[in-house]
Amino acid sequence: MELENYDPGDFYDEWFLAKGQPRPFIEPLLQRVRSLPAGELQQRQKTAQQVMFNIGATFTVYGAAEGTERIMPFDILPRVIPAQEWQALERGLKQRIAALNTFIADVYSDQKIIKDGVIPRELIESSKGYLRPCHNLKPPGGIWCHITGTDLVRDHDGTFYVLEDNLRCPSGVSYVLENRRVMKSTFPLVFKELHIQPVDEYPSHLLETLLNLAPPGLPDVTVVVLTPGMYNSAYFEHSFLAQQMGVTLVEGRDLVVADGYLQMRTTKGLKRVDVVYRRIDDDFIDPAVFRPDSMLGVRGLMEVYRQGRVAIANALGTGVADDKVIYAYVPQMIRYYLSEEPLLPNVPTYLCWEPQQLDHVLKNLDSLVVKSANESGGYGMLIGCQSTAEQRAEFAERIKANPRNYIAQPTLSLSRVPTLLGNEIVGCHVDLRPYILYGKEIYVHPGGLTRVAMKRGSLVVNSSQGGGSKDTWVLNE
Repeated sequence: MELENYDPGDFYDEWFLAKGQPRPFIEPLLQRVRSLPAGELQQRQKTAQQVMFNIGATFTVYGAAEGTERIMPFDILPRVIPAQEWQALERGLKQRIAALNTFIADVYSDQKIIKDGVIPRELIESSKGYLRPCHNLKPPGGIWCHITGTDLVRDHDGTFYVLEDNLRCPSGVSYVLENRRVMKSTFPLVFKELHIQPVDEYPSHLLETLLNLAPPGLPDVTVVVLTPGMYNSAYFEHSFLAQQMGVTLVEGRDLVVADGYLQMRTTKGLKRVDVVYRRIDDDFIDPAVFRPDSMLGVRGLMEVYRQGRVAIANALGTGVADDKVIYAYVPQMIRYYLSEEPLLPNVPTYLCWEPQQLDHVLKNLDSLVVKSANESGGYGMLIGCQSTAEQRAEFAERIKANPRNYIAQPTLSLSRVPTLLGNEIVGCHVDLRPYILYGKEIYVHPGGLTRVAMKRGSLVVNSSQGGGSKDTWVLNE
């Protein structure tokens, strides 16, 4: 079996302590994999990928010459997280979401964190995600970030770091659910032997979170999922979640503001909508307030929202906390709002808007990862150790032209998991995106999306850049 010669090298490996020395909690899985006949693992991998194809688990890559719609690459060897380790992550994520929610509420009301000098005013007001029309909004229960996907990475010493926060329209949870369904059909016996926490309750938890936003006393709450449409990169997920929750999937053209409420066009006439799970960015949601050229949103929605006649998840304006420059201040937010030390550290971050840090970044581009403050999906990024001199020179000019828009971080030795590439098992780098729901209380869904760089030696895990995903097993105690 290929695993006999697997060498974790100098990286933190999620399966092995050292060559030939598996982590204790991996042993039952390892025994099962070793017992498979020659070629069986590869056959099951092909079957799993075919199942993904059959269910239509796709994503879209805009501008790709070979076609835009692709099946999410899936690797059959899972990531496994022991119970105690997960509990520590869970505590850290709950703390972080509590602080971020308080921060968003504060910057759109009293702005105490600015007045007390914790975060400079100009950084917040220059953020693309900061929306002045959201000032003095009062979302139900004071909750702004109802659904969050927080990206975590593990460094060579085993420490988990928060890489970024996704608080507008975090995607990927549909692959978590479909990955598990595929793995259960591929390795049914392993799920009987190991005590793996289930993930299939996410849609019911999500629906409960959304229903929590409706005004009390309504006899029949109408929830919809608002999608930009079938050409959006995450349309599979939008339709999947709507179907799993048993709610209606709508586009902007299906909705209208009438009689002071948001209403949905149906074959029986207009029907009032109480809660919108929006999967479109703030800029497109109401052409009367934000982008006037938007064809995706609903004219007048912002006014109905401001009056409390419809609830929106996530609340409009949460993008201010998506900004990668604001991300650098989350540890200060935790100390300021909660009077606690952060349980999950940030990756050390250089802010290019500060002259001394800018100078350091420009002198060390060959060893740093530089990111644009508002890009996602692996775009607008320079990985210094894998770049050319020409690329670094071009990026240096971009940074100098707009230093507020860039941060830099050291290149982390991302942890690896054994991954089947062709007929070989290779250590590939991974990150982890757990999903956090904020309803009556904060709920962290067990596991999350493990994204894997499915190119040998690559550090880029984004599906749009050639990455794939694995099932994530959180063990019970």
